[in-house]
Amino acid sequence: QVQLVESGGGLVQAGGSLRLSCAASERSFNSCTVAWFRQAPGKEREFVARVSWTGNTVYADSMKGRFTISRDSAENTAYLQMNSLKPEDTAVYYCAADPTGGVRYVYWGQGTQVTVSS
Repeated sequence: QVQLVESGGGLVQAGGSLRLSCAASERSFNSCTVAWFRQAPGKEREFVARVSWTGNTVYADSMKGRFTISRDSAENTAYLQMNSLKPEDTAVYYCAADPTGGVRYVYWGQGTQVTVSS
């Protein structure tokens, strides 16, 4: 079993940056697909980005060019670098993992709040 803990959220001005971290409890995390999702109040959970165990990445169109997903196997950690933040990026951001290497996410973190002010 893999436990995930997100951190790095907070309050930031529009145009600013944040780096979210997803720390995993064990090294098996490194063979998982890892994804970031977000959910704003009253809205459905939205896919943000994912990275495979091979390092391939996929981004939602609205995040391309602003967000970067990465992972550090030595640290059992995945990251989401968010630049040029906009108020519409305000949401709870969740880390998720699929131990099969696909996109059927089994493990989820508790979420970290990102608030972007104008």
